Amino acid sequence: MEEQDLSNYRKVYEKRELLTEDTPENPLELFRSWFLEVDQHFLEDETNAMTVSTIGLDGFPKSRVVLLKRYTYEGFIFYTNYESEKGKAILANPNVCLSFFWPKAERQIIIKGKAEKIPANMSDGYFESRPRGSQLGAIVSQQSEVVDSRDVLDLNLKALEESFVGKEIPRPEYWGGFIVRPVELEFWQGRPNRLHDRIRYKLQDNYDWKKERLSP
Repeated sequence: MEEQDLSNYRKVYEKRELLTEDTPENPLELFRSWFLEVDQHFLEDETNAMTVSTIGLDGFPKSRVVLLKRYTYEGFIFYTNYESEKGKAILANPNVCLSFFWPKAERQIIIKGKAEKIPANMSDGYFESRPRGSQLGAIVSQQSEVVDSRDVLDLNLKALEESFVGKEIPRPEYWGGFIVRPVELEFWQGRPNRLHDRIRYKLQDNYDWKKERLSP
């Protein structure tokens, strides 16, 4: 492979600023305001796309992009196959990291937290709201397992579609949601000369949030 020098890739960040005095005491309020602003004014393709990083059973960290489906003052919810590589990693070690990067807004949020399964009825409700194709896909895919070919997946999906004609599709027990309860959130706003704004919130023992400015 031919070597490529990327040292001259440059971007000037100058769209916004993040001042400590303008930030709320609860970081979930800042997350909500940033998310809504990005979603409404910066037109990212998928504002709810986030990177989920876990520590795998092999001891290595691994990151992948998934879609945030709900956020509350308790945490951030996404759905997956509990028996996938990601699901197994979370169940073995619930310490995870979420990150959002919105390049058009020159913003990033990094969230450390602990993940746990959401109640089954919540997973049922979301599964029922999904298109039938997505419901069938959750059943037919043995996520993260080796498959011989794409044809195998397509044939299995076709057989499954035929078996559920005129029937409701139940949520498989191995598929559902995780909620990540945050213990730390860092908000990053790009600024000129690489002197970016970074505000970090850390959850304290009394459940208050400690707010600090970090050097860029």
